[in-house]
Amino acid sequence: MPADTGRAFSEFVELSYSICPENRLWVRPLRVQLKELLDRQKHPFYAHAEMKLFVARRDGKPVGRIAAINDQSHNRIHGETTTHFGFFECEDDPDAAELLFARVEAEARNWGHNLIRGPFNPSVNEEIGLQVDAFDTPNFIMIPSNPTYYQDLVEAAGYTKSVDLFCYILREGEMSERLTSAAPRAENRSPLTIRKFDKANIERDALKIWEVYNKAWENNWYWVPMSREEFMLLVANLKQIADFDLIYLAETAEGDIAGMIVAIPNINEALAHVPDGRLLPFGLPKLLWYARPGAIKSLRVIIMGVLKQFRGQGIDLMLYNHAFQAASAKGYISGEFSQILETNRLMVRAAEMMGATRYKTHRMYEKALN
Repeated sequence: MPADTGRAFSEFVELSYSICPENRLWVRPLRVQLKELLDRQKHPFYAHAEMKLFVARRDGKPVGRIAAINDQSHNRIHGETTTHFGFFECEDDPDAAELLFARVEAEARNWGHNLIRGPFNPSVNEEIGLQVDAFDTPNFIMIPSNPTYYQDLVEAAGYTKSVDLFCYILREGEMSERLTSAAPRAENRSPLTIRKFDKANIERDALKIWEVYNKAWENNWYWVPMSREEFMLLVANLKQIADFDLIYLAETAEGDIAGMIVAIPNINEALAHVPDGRLLPFGLPKLLWYARPGAIKSLRVIIMGVLKQFRGQGIDLMLYNHAFQAASAKGYISGEFSQILETNRLMVRAAEMMGATRYKTHRMYEKALN
């Protein structure tokens, strides 16, 4: 049934926390974060997208949910007529899952679309992919997780692999000597300057990153550029947890940005202690305690990009080296590089060169409509 308002919407939100609640490795978002993503009146993503929510019930009890998403920007940029599915959660109930996907497919036909792809929660610039392995490891910030049986539910509904996304982990002491020796040599030869993000000028530097972010990824798999409003909302959310010592820019003599790396503390270490996603009455004190300075020991590289005309000069190595030397000095003991497209050989090679290990996979699925 539709779940855009009222009781059904509340059930849609609650399913994030009622599915497999015993899985303590699966870190859910805070309820306020989830509701922000679903707010089609305020979130800037919906300026170019339409979304419909659905809940499946069995004997009056909600057992699954899904969203049908019509991202007009995606379809315009890539010349497609595609509906995205997202926010999928379901009990181990193939009939319920099939019903949910049938509702998405019905919406796709109403929109005149001929393909379904996902999961997008709700876009390529947020959480994407279905976890298909490494279920004995917790998910990092802005990385989705799910029960092991979801893959069976999705594939039983007729969906097949579109592309895989890899997560790499780099632990303390594992950074390769090749990187630590090659990066300084590259920096000595480079006309560029590597500098930290200027915390005193957050908007200025954030907008520089936004411009490079959109340009550096424009040829990637089904990439859709972020609007300024979307990006600045992301900045506003992340600056609450950001460690600005972990953000570096590669800059030309003229002050233009050639590349950047943005690593952030893995706040999921703290969110794991708030499994119901509620800040009040007990969640906020726990979150503040477990996120206190020095308490979080892992980080995630969420943005890494070099403009095309500057590639092949070792700028990526320079940025990685600066960020991880700073992280080590501040007591971080591991970092995740994610999500790297399996087809992005440059990024895969860079992660492996650093000494990182591929340890987790998320899969994007699609289904053609008859």
